[in-house]
Amino acid sequence: MAITKGKGRSTAAFAALAAADLYATAKSPRGPARAAKPFLMPALAAHARDAAQPGRPPAALLAGLACATAGDTALLWDRHQRALLTGMAAFLGTQVSYTAGMTARLGAVRGLRARPRRALAAVAAWGAVNAVLAPTLERRLRLPVAGYSLALTAMGAAALGVGGKVATGAVAFIASDALIGMQAARHEFPSQEVLIMAGYLLGQYLITEGWLERAPS
Repeated sequence: MAITKGKGRSTAAFAALAAADLYATAKSPRGPARAAKPFLMPALAAHARDAAQPGRPPAALLAGLACATAGDTALLWDRHQRALLTGMAAFLGTQVSYTAGMTARLGAVRGLRARPRRALAAVAAWGAVNAVLAPTLERRLRLPVAGYSLALTAMGAAALGVGGKVATGAVAFIASDALIGMQAARHEFPSQEVLIMAGYLLGQYLITEGWLERAPS
């Protein structure tokens, strides 16, 4: 009963923070209005700890969420190149942690062996997106963006090998990062920031939920 109550509180906390941040994003994408943003992934990590088997929270998932917290904070105040590079470095940790965990604990490799076209499609999509965006990025951003997006693609491929909510969450996460890439290449449109956060939050939540459902007991 105590675990159920704890899970309910942490889920409610994440939902409230997510709603507050989405509303703030619509009003002011950066600055003090986004004060809830650094607490989003810690709340989701608390949910993961509460919902996991007692004493067995997935270490790779928690590590990925911790790196995401650092990335969220780095990108909170501005969109300058330094903030973008710092955020990418932090989220690189997220992608590496997720990929390692999905491979070691969730059967990603087995799933991709059964459906190898999923991995090929992910790599092809990475190549196509970088071919389109790279010429419009500043030169000093091209290599970091290509490297980060390759790590993101590896995570997405691993998630497709796992399937279910994990795969759906990874697709939402990748779509969110693709919109950030478009911003960096100066391709912008109304409500882009809100869509970025909505995709990111949905992606992280689904990855977490799917991971917890599939984690060995």
